[in-house]
Amino acid sequence: MVYETYQERETFELGQNLAKAAKPGSIFVLEGDLGVGKTIFTKGFAAGLGIDEGITSPTFTIVQVYEEGRLPFYHFDVYRIGDVEEMDEIGFEEYIYSNGVSLIEWGNLIEDILPEHYTKVRIEKELDKGFDFRRVTVCEY
Repeated sequence: MVYETYQERETFELGQNLAKAAKPGSIFVLEGDLGVGKTIFTKGFAAGLGIDEGITSPTFTIVQVYEEGRLPFYHFDVYRIGDVEEMDEIGFEEYIYSNGVSLIEWGNLIEDILPEHYTKVRIEKELDKGFDFRRVTVCEY
């Protein structure tokens, strides 16, 4: 599916709607360049799970755990991973094979260890359609 959003609010709402449909064990891989709106999408995603606390990117901690929503939410940012073996050190498999929902920013950097089935969300800008325009492609694998 391909979605087009023209305002940050629409990108937030798309994340929110995808999370409302998420089931235990769901894995979402979020891809897109820096500044494309991954954080806005993720904030909406967390809201869709019923999480009210502030969402920040776990760039240096790699994973942030939120337990207050309808399902546990595991937010990964693997941008700074130097070697996929670092994911073992944080218990990656324990998170993604649990009854929570995982969202992995920059997941393309750890493709070798992703499970067989996940949902890829790719966010892209197209400046000729406006500064806030985003094309969001959602694919099941």
